[in-house]
Amino acid sequence: MSAWQRQTIVGVLTFLGFTCVLLGFTFIAFPLDEWSDLWTHTVLDLPYVFLVLTFSISIGILVGLTQGWIWKRTLQAVEYQLGEIGKGNPVVYGQSEVSEMNEIEARMKQIEEKFEQQTALAQKVATERAEDREKSLQEVVVQERNRLARELHDSVSQQLFAASMMMSAINDSEAPADPAMKKQLDMVEKMIHQSQLEMRALLLHLRPVALKDKALSEGIEELLYELTQKVPMEVDWSIEEVALEKGLEDQLFRILQESVSNTLRHAKAEALSVSLMEREQNIILRVIDDGIGFDVEEAKSSSYGLQNMQERASEVGGSLKIVSLKNQGTRLEVKVPYRKKEETYS
Repeated sequence: MSAWQRQTIVGVLTFLGFTCVLLGFTFIAFPLDEWSDLWTHTVLDLPYVFLVLTFSISIGILVGLTQGWIWKRTLQAVEYQLGEIGKGNPVVYGQSEVSEMNEIEARMKQIEEKFEQQTALAQKVATERAEDREKSLQEVVVQERNRLARELHDSVSQQLFAASMMMSAINDSEAPADPAMKKQLDMVEKMIHQSQLEMRALLLHLRPVALKDKALSEGIEELLYELTQKVPMEVDWSIEEVALEKGLEDQLFRILQESVSNTLRHAKAEALSVSLMEREQNIILRVIDDGIGFDVEEAKSSSYGLQNMQERASEVGGSLKIVSLKNQGTRLEVKVPYRKKEETYS
């Protein structure tokens, strides 16, 4: 039975009930001598019985249409709520005076909660799968980078070292009579030396020192100590022991690696200074060299390394500031706001 059929029956029953009430009231208030008086007596120039029927029919139709309209609106509201649940949108439920509607809304809430649970579970599974794929891919990348680093170190790096030793021996021996030849040999030695720096920077990228279970201060000291063993550069550092979260330590360490790599490849520096400190609820990492410097604004738009460091600093809510002057070196500073956990909840 459709809603309109149901409301038609309601209208008919209302008509019959109202007719009976009016006639009953008439018989009680105005007793009739004969039944024909219902047709002979007139009200508003209409037979009384006709007026009663007309009024009852009107009331019945009005009640039926009103009930039909109310139920139609109710069903439309239910249809809309179900559509919103199907789309995954939040649904606002109203407290209805009809107990059946309250039961329907309670069931709809259960369906909505079940959909939300299924959606959350599906997203969790998708995230776990993506993380597993990323982890597997990252492991493959790390293994391949380590393999390339070993091969470069065992082949190209060793050959560059041998070529550098040979050129140093040649230049330290009896100087050629031709000044042009002497100049060319010096240029070759410098080129080999620069290639060695480029190779060391590349190896630092391919096989970076991992923090693993080390603190940030330990990882920095290990990295810089290894650098002093491989690069003819004066390296000094001042590292404070600061207790940081793992994610922040990792980002700061990668920024330092990128900065050191850029110094080796481009700065032509003779000295490098690194400091890590905590000041006024800020973690500050500084890297200073005495190299040839560069145009910071120009490099920002073209240097992937600078963009990468900027993104890493932003990811942990910090800022990256670089000051560089031609032939006066470069100063890099990363400042990250950091409040210890015991202070956060005070």
